[in-house]
Amino acid sequence: MNAGQLAALIAAGFFAVLVCVVVFVLLKTVRLMGAVTGMVTEYRDRADQLIEQAQQAVDRTNSQLTRTDAITASMDQVTANMAELSGHVSAMAGLARSISSVATAPVTGFGALLFGLRRALLVRRTMTVTAAAESVQACGVAARGAATRGVAEPQLRAAIGGRPSSVETASRAASGRVNGRRVTPG
Repeated sequence: MNAGQLAALIAAGFFAVLVCVVVFVLLKTVRLMGAVTGMVTEYRDRADQLIEQAQQAVDRTNSQLTRTDAITASMDQVTANMAELSGHVSAMAGLARSISSVATAPVTGFGALLFGLRRALLVRRTMTVTAAAESVQACGVAARGAATRGVAEPQLRAAIGGRPSSVETASRAASGRVNGRRVTPG
């Protein structure tokens, strides 16, 4: 073998090794491309699902906004109706106050009259009992000293107007008690 043939044989060997390396790299590249294609396909499917879900969310949001617009329009109408009702109520309030004052004036006056009469009778009764108690105390010393109750009774009747029930009240007042309560004269 001469040097030219030996060089051709070495070049053919390197060429065969180079072809094997290129085939090996191409096979790895094909596998890599298959994996990348699978990943891209999977990514595309997921992206399609996300886009569909986003579209559904947008559709739901649009339907909610449509409902909200309807509710807002209804609320605007309710607000307008309430403003109108408020105007009517404020217009009627003055009339209601005047009707109320006209209707209750006689009742209020009658109630005040009854209260005044009751108070006057109570004050008069208290003054009568107090006066009777004072007169009983004034003549009580002489009445207590008498041997019988019949001696003091005519004096008591004369002092308080001659009513038997008033005599008993006056004698109780002299003892310091009227209707179970302690009474202090003056």
